[in-house]
Amino acid sequence: MSAKKMRLKKGDLVKVVSGSHKGSEGKILAVYPETHRVIVENVNVIKKAQRPTQDNPRGGFVEREAAIHASNVQILDPQTNQPSRIAYKIEGSSKIRVSAKSGAQLDN
Repeated sequence: MSAKKMRLKKGDLVKVVSGSHKGSEGKILAVYPETHRVIVENVNVIKKAQRPTQDNPRGGFVEREAAIHASNVQILDPQTNQPSRIAYKIEGSSKIRVSAKSGAQLDN
């Protein structure tokens, strides 16, 4: 499986558009282009068993976000706050990411 370049980036605000977490919104915490997955803040939260360590002698369960497939999320348009696809616009010698719906610039 080849690693396809992903249009989503860490820090993007996205909305989950399909799957069991449909309708949830959050910021992308991590992007994994090799597996085409992303970790979204407060989406797909799992309980993970933690072994006792010197820092945490009791161990127990830790809640953390698990990765979801990148095709299940769409970026939020900064102007309309609606899910949108990502387009690219060439300005001079630079290529910038824009919302496909409104043309609003996505990169800060």
